[in-house]
Amino acid sequence: MTLTGLTPVRPAGGLLRHRDFRLLWAGQAVSSVGSNVTTVALPLVAVAVLDAGTFQVAVLTAAAWLPWLLIGLPAGAWVDRLPRRPVMVVCDLLCAVAFLSVPMAAALDRLTVAHLLVVALGAGTARVFFETADQVYLPVLLRPDQLPEGNAKLQATQTASYVVGPGLAGLIAQLTGAVAALLLDALTFLLSAVLLLRIRTVEPRGRRADRSRSLRRDIAEGLRFVIRDPYLRVLAVFGAASNIGLTGYQAVLVVFLVRELRLEPGLVGALVGVMSAGGIIGALLATTLARRCGTARALLIGAALTGPPALLIPLAAPGIGLAWPALGGLLIGLGVAIGNVVKGAFRQTYTPHHLLGRVTVSMQLLNYGTIPLAAVLAGAIGARFGAGTAIIVMTAWLALTPLTLLIGPIRRRRDLPAAPVAS
Repeated sequence: MTLTGLTPVRPAGGLLRHRDFRLLWAGQAVSSVGSNVTTVALPLVAVAVLDAGTFQVAVLTAAAWLPWLLIGLPAGAWVDRLPRRPVMVVCDLLCAVAFLSVPMAAALDRLTVAHLLVVALGAGTARVFFETADQVYLPVLLRPDQLPEGNAKLQATQTASYVVGPGLAGLIAQLTGAVAALLLDALTFLLSAVLLLRIRTVEPRGRRADRSRSLRRDIAEGLRFVIRDPYLRVLAVFGAASNIGLTGYQAVLVVFLVRELRLEPGLVGALVGVMSAGGIIGALLATTLARRCGTARALLIGAALTGPPALLIPLAAPGIGLAWPALGGLLIGLGVAIGNVVKGAFRQTYTPHHLLGRVTVSMQLLNYGTIPLAAVLAGAIGARFGAGTAIIVMTAWLALTPLTLLIGPIRRRRDLPAAPVAS
């Protein structure tokens, strides 16, 4: 299904000359930098300011992802009924308020781990709505043939934020304290909201018939589409399995680096940034790789890079030994970015547009729903046996996850299909 009739004629010259896409791109760039400041700054606040334990830090990570389990499915149905850009703007503003509350509470000497948990939950809830609306909104701005380029640019910027954000968090924490880094996060969400408000494209209004349907029926329709489709089903399972390993080791990584390797906050931020740098390369290469090798084969290549290189991360040691997690993280980021670009464009063009919000969130429920469970599991292992042991267990699991893509039809194809087979 195409979006002919829903979007105006686009200017020649590629997406760099597409004004509204540039605004969306810039808004996502600044909010992604802020979000990735938080991934390092929030655990650093818990560890350095509140002296939180390994399990408490892991629970912070779990809290940020728990909303996908609690409200993911109804959020997808609501997003399919609501105008997406206002939803994204409101989410940005709520995140800004949430992160601004941390330095304010610290200034009043009222900051607690419970406060950080509430902030993580609130920002995570906003993220459910924002990411779902964003996936549905991009096909409104772009033609189907522009989606691979648009997804690649957004993915490249997002993965660049994985490098810039942690580095900024570590630098600010080193110079002025971890709490101050969250001020930057609040400002980035405010700037993102301003940029989104400047987009001019008028979003098509939802059909009244669709809005009169029950929420439960809408949710069930999206779930059925994913469960019955052999491609979306296996991609959802692979994403869930991968996220167990990815989130598991990342949930205790800061604790491991600070308490077991005795690294300074600045070096922690720099190392996490370097580990994420491969995502930039992967996002830039994804469309070329998919074009030359085929989209299905590009997915398999990305999965192979995501898995076995994880075994390098537990080899981390002070000094030159930091090269091992840096290399492992680079390769993982490369594979994840390739997979995300290919999967994102495939889902947006393959899924009927009126189902896209529900299909997206149905897949993310499984993909992201495993994340809080993985974080808690890693935290429990880390609290009992040490953060280093937790990282070994989680990276070993991650190394095996590419095998899941061999179960479905993807392994037999060069390219993913353009549309579901009519039943």
